[in-house]
Amino acid sequence: MPPLIIIVFIGLFIVIGVFGYLSTLKRRQAMMALAAKLGLNFYYQKDWDIPRRYRFLDKLRQGRDRYAFNILTGNYRQNDVTIFDYHYKTGSGKDTHHHYLSFFLLSLPASFPELVIVKEGFFSKIGQALGYDDIDFESHEFSRKFCVRSKDKKFAYDVCNARMIEYLLSNTDLSIEIEDNILAISFNRRLSPEYIEPNLNRLIKIRELLPDYLFARR
Repeated sequence: MPPLIIIVFIGLFIVIGVFGYLSTLKRRQAMMALAAKLGLNFYYQKDWDIPRRYRFLDKLRQGRDRYAFNILTGNYRQNDVTIFDYHYKTGSGKDTHHHYLSFFLLSLPASFPELVIVKEGFFSKIGQALGYDDIDFESHEFSRKFCVRSKDKKFAYDVCNARMIEYLLSNTDLSIEIEDNILAISFNRRLSPEYIEPNLNRLIKIRELLPDYLFARR
């Protein structure tokens, strides 16, 4: 390879590296400012314990090299919350893929069986074909747009009450999981910092739509 081409490739590699570093730094600073605004603590370091601690959540079991970073945690509107960027890898060698998501967790005052509510799509239909029942509801529109899975159908019906269904039909991009004492929403991409607070408020809204009697009897 001619020396000039080698120099060009090296220069391009350096430019990409610098751009990536500046982008990472800019996001970290934006998240830090957001944490200060919301009264939350901020940690930018990689954290491998969060995926282990919450590995009962489906999306935190995928792939390998799983870690959280850019973590916001604390009390927000009287709820203990944790928000973070999330990374995992799939494939190997040249086929290695890095996946980045945004996660929002809220601690509940009681423990519950697993309940998953996701937008109806190709992968949810595969799950149904493999034996994961999609629970149907009186709202045909809701049943058509969302896949709801739980071994406890009564719990699923309690959570997906009329007010919750109405809210979710207006927020069809949400993916929700409840298990143990955690309510989670997640996105299959890293959200821009300006979208963190609105989605944190959506998480709180979902918590408010959970019936009080669910907690009174546990």
